[in-house]
Amino acid sequence: MTEYSPTEMMTVAAARMLRNEDVCFVGIGLPSAACNLARLSHAPDITLIYESGTIATKPDVLPLSIGDGELCETAMTTVSVPEMFRYWLQGGRITRGFLGAAQLDKFANINTTVIGPYDKPKVRLPGGGGAPEIATSCGEIFVVMKQDTRSFVEKVDFVTSLGHGKGGNDRASYGVTTKGPTKVITDLCIMEPDPVSKELTVVGLHPGVTRDAVVEATGWAVKFAAKLTETVPPTGAELKVLRALHARTKAAHESKVAAQ
Repeated sequence: MTEYSPTEMMTVAAARMLRNEDVCFVGIGLPSAACNLARLSHAPDITLIYESGTIATKPDVLPLSIGDGELCETAMTTVSVPEMFRYWLQGGRITRGFLGAAQLDKFANINTTVIGPYDKPKVRLPGGGGAPEIATSCGEIFVVMKQDTRSFVEKVDFVTSLGHGKGGNDRASYGVTTKGPTKVITDLCIMEPDPVSKELTVVGLHPGVTRDAVVEATGWAVKFAAKLTETVPPTGAELKVLRALHARTKAAHESKVAAQ
């Protein structure tokens, strides 16, 4: 069996959830790696959209930011940011959003603004960018991030992007009609919101991961589904494509630094 890292398992598991017919709003970092792995493997016709207005982009390397020239150069077309948000996103034309987070709570609310009190934060984070609109306007949201007690918390310090609010029907009470976060993929497990309470529940474990490991890495009393699945390990083909993508990305970015 081919050896793989927890991050590779997480990326592959996230990529498998995407379909060829999806129109996907992509976040930078882990979400971008998962979406492009899907495009380069089982979903070659997936439409990837980035916040800068690039539609149906097919980057050869992973972008450093939404403003990376690789996105515009390989896109079918590039539209203005107002058109991207008003017509494409808020117009209901995007099936899935793929986001990361600095903090995530048990109702899948996302914090990318501050750690600690807003007025006197311990850490000032990059902010929401387009994530708040993505979280409420895409048909559904997938979240991919590494799991530990600093990032998986009982209650986020600041709600940058709405998940399921306070649970139950709270999300809908704000007039939001989309599904919100339906899956959270980590380096340990896969979580889904409970159909009624909307609290994140572990529905699957990655190979070799125990319940205790998930409990120790979660900042709330995490619940488990009655029947847990085990994630299928990455195949050699999936790892080959993912590793080649990362290798091209590293080489491209190092060459740019050397040229400066």
